[in-house]
Amino acid sequence: MNLKPNKQEDIINAAMREFVQSGFERASTNEIVKKAEISKGSLFNYFNSKKVLYIYLIEYCVQIIEGIIEQIDLNEADIFKRIENIGIKKLCIQQKFPQVFDFLISAKQEESAEVRDIIKEKIDPVYDESTKRMYENIDYSMFREDIDIGKAIEILNWTMFGFGEKGLSQVDTFENISEFGEQYLKEWKSYSEILKHSFYK
Repeated sequence: MNLKPNKQEDIINAAMREFVQSGFERASTNEIVKKAEISKGSLFNYFNSKKVLYIYLIEYCVQIIEGIIEQIDLNEADIFKRIENIGIKKLCIQQKFPQVFDFLISAKQEESAEVRDIIKEKIDPVYDESTKRMYENIDYSMFREDIDIGKAIEILNWTMFGFGEKGLSQVDTFENISEFGEQYLKEWKSYSEILKHSFYK
């Protein structure tokens, strides 16, 4: 924590990228220090072992997810607007830490016995809570009666995920995130209107 914020980000991003690409067992600290442009001695000065670093990243990501959960507006009953608001928050986070959500997904799929119990203890509860909050107080009466709501929500989530990936690739072309956010929101609304026309009454 005594490091400058940009150097902290370099280490976090390099470590997340390596764990996502290689998994816990095969992840190389040599690759992490090379990508973060620090010495191996410095890395192990901050984190005593690869496992300690991995746990730190899990806890860091969990804090990010908890922050998103706390900001979910439960008064917003329209699932399209709910997912839209969450998507914008995720995109802002990914601008700073591009691998954060991929790291969480890879951790959920991690099979190493050395970290499996820790993952279950720390990540599973926040996943359960985020899913619960995501769909809490949603007004499902807006959907057409002939629509399978579960499948419709899956399509909506897939669309938002794909759109988020597209947005992440474009974000560097804007001078500031607020300018990008306005453009992003405007473009997303054109997609969501098509889906609403398909799913809503």
